[in-house]
Amino acid sequence: MTQIPLSRPPVDDEIKQAVLAAIDSRQYILGPQCREFEAELARYVGAKHCILSNSATAGLWLTLRGLGVKAGDEILVPSHTAFPTIEAICFAEATPVFVDADEFYTMDAHDAAAKATPRTVGVVPVHLYGQPVDVDAARGLASRLGVWMLEDCAQAHGAAWKDQKVGSFGRAGVFSFYPSKNLTVMGDGGAIVTNDDEIAARCRRLRDHGRTNKDIHEEVGFNLRFNDIQAAIGRVMLRRLDAMNDHRRALAARYDRALAGLPLGLPEERPHGRHVYHLYVVRTPRRNELAAFLKARNIQTGIHYPVPSHRQPAVEKFAPPPLPTTERLVDEILTLPISAGHTEAEIDAVAKAVREFFGA
Repeated sequence: MTQIPLSRPPVDDEIKQAVLAAIDSRQYILGPQCREFEAELARYVGAKHCILSNSATAGLWLTLRGLGVKAGDEILVPSHTAFPTIEAICFAEATPVFVDADEFYTMDAHDAAAKATPRTVGVVPVHLYGQPVDVDAARGLASRLGVWMLEDCAQAHGAAWKDQKVGSFGRAGVFSFYPSKNLTVMGDGGAIVTNDDEIAARCRRLRDHGRTNKDIHEEVGFNLRFNDIQAAIGRVMLRRLDAMNDHRRALAARYDRALAGLPLGLPEERPHGRHVYHLYVVRTPRRNELAAFLKARNIQTGIHYPVPSHRQPAVEKFAPPPLPTTERLVDEILTLPISAGHTEAEIDAVAKAVREFFGA
C-alpha cells in the first residue's frame, strides 16, 4: 500500500517556472518578488503593512521588539502551541505566563484573565490547527487589561472570525510558511502583518541589521531577511490559498461524516469562526494504539503537541503551575493526514482504517 503522508505540499510546473524566473532575475534578497508578495499578502489579510522574515519565530521576536517588550514584562500565552511561540517571548527577555486551553484547543480567555498581573504587557493568542481563537474574548481581555494583542497565525492562513481574516485584529499578526502550512513557500519563512506604521518600520529595520539605508545602522538588528525565490513561490500559493482551504474544509467534512458515531472526539468548528484545517486532530484515550494501527497500514499520523510548552525543560525556571485541560488533551490528541494535496480517496482510506480499528 502506498504511504499516505501527514501532509503533501503541491509542486507543479507553475511553481517551478516561478522559481526559475526568480533565479533569472538575479535579485535574490528583499527584491521585487518580496515586495510584491508583501503587498499581496497585506491586501489579502486586510492589513496596511506586511514585513517578510525568514521564519514566523523571527517574526514574533521582531514584533515583540517593535512593541518595546523588555525584561520583567509578562506575556499571556497558551501552553498548547508550538514551542517557537514561547521561544520568541523568551528571546525578547519577557516572561511567558502559560494559559490553559479551552474545548477548541485554543487559549482559554477566562484562565488568561485570572493570570494577569500588573506586569502583564500583552497577550499572544494562537489560532491553532487552523481554528481561530475566540477573538472577541481575546480582544476584550486585552482591552480590559490595557495591553496589546499579538496574533500567532502560523497555522491559520485564511482563517476568519466573523468574516474578517485572522491577523487583522491585534496590533500585529505573524504567519509561518513552513512546508506543511496552508500557505507554504517550500521552506522556512514568515511574515508580520500590521496597521501600525511604527511597528512596521522598526521590524523592517531590525530584520536587516537595524539599517535605515545601506550604510547607516540606527540600532542593533540581525539578519532575518527573506528571499525572492521563496517569495515567488509564495505569490503562486497565495493566489490558490482560498481554493486550497476550501479543499481542506471539504476533506475535513468527509472525515466528519466517515468517522461519526465512533468513540472518537472529532474537531469542532467554533461559532463565528472559519476553520481552515491546517491539521485534523482527533481525540481518544487509545491514541497510541490507534497511531500504531495506522502506521502498520502505511498511514502517517502526528501529535501536535505531546509535551505542552509549560512542561518543557527549557522553561522550568518559570515554575509554571499545572494546566489540567492542556495536560489531559495532550495524552489523547492524534493528527490524521490532511492537506490541499490529499485526495478524497486517501481520506476515505484513512477513515476506513480508523473504523476498522474501532471494530466498526
